[in-house]
Amino acid sequence: MSCESKDEMNQSNTIKEIPEMERPYEKCEQRGSASLSDEELLAVLLRTGTRGENALELARRILYHAGETGILGIHQFSMERLMAIKGIGKVKAIQISCISELAKRLSKASYQEALCFSEPGSIARYYMEDMRHEKQELMKLLMLNTKARLIGETNISKGTVNASLVTPRELFIEALQKNAVSIVMMHNHPSGDPTPSREDMLITKRILDAGTLIGIELLDHIIIGNNQYMSFREEGLL
Repeated sequence: MSCESKDEMNQSNTIKEIPEMERPYEKCEQRGSASLSDEELLAVLLRTGTRGENALELARRILYHAGETGILGIHQFSMERLMAIKGIGKVKAIQISCISELAKRLSKASYQEALCFSEPGSIARYYMEDMRHEKQELMKLLMLNTKARLIGETNISKGTVNASLVTPRELFIEALQKNAVSIVMMHNHPSGDPTPSREDMLITKRILDAGTLIGIELLDHIIIGNNQYMSFREEGLL
């Protein structure tokens, strides 16, 4: 019998200790997926536990591993960190990684049809899940055509966003190659607070001035925080 089969059999035995109507599968079938807790949802997706614990216990341990605060911690796990958790091998690490990516894409897709590049809130909502979980600052450049439609996006820098890392030359080479007529800059603050720093103000002015000379308009600079954003355009800083 394989190790996976042994683990599944062990899980099958221990899950029986939970009253039948409180077992995640049965509970979902009878009451719907909305009735499940975060731990129960993850347990259903994991399918099996590991030696000595059922899927629900394993899910609970993952969600609160090393002080993580529940389901949002899933976005913070790398494959290596997942596999460092006792009972998590390559297969389960891949499962959890894919769950995280699927959640991001579902969130992004839900805003796709409403995405409007003349509305900072629309842009921020669309990119929020992509950027708010980043542990480092990530600068994106969004390039638009004459109809304010997105024709390309690229990451300009990752790490501390400052004037030495984000230069007008590098940024506008990308924009000119795409024949962009306008651009939107966007980066995240890992702290969760989107208040612009002195460096953010400096970079924005440099790009704005350079764009005016070249003929490519800087429409906005948006800073992504934790479920909040700041727009230079909305704040009257452009």
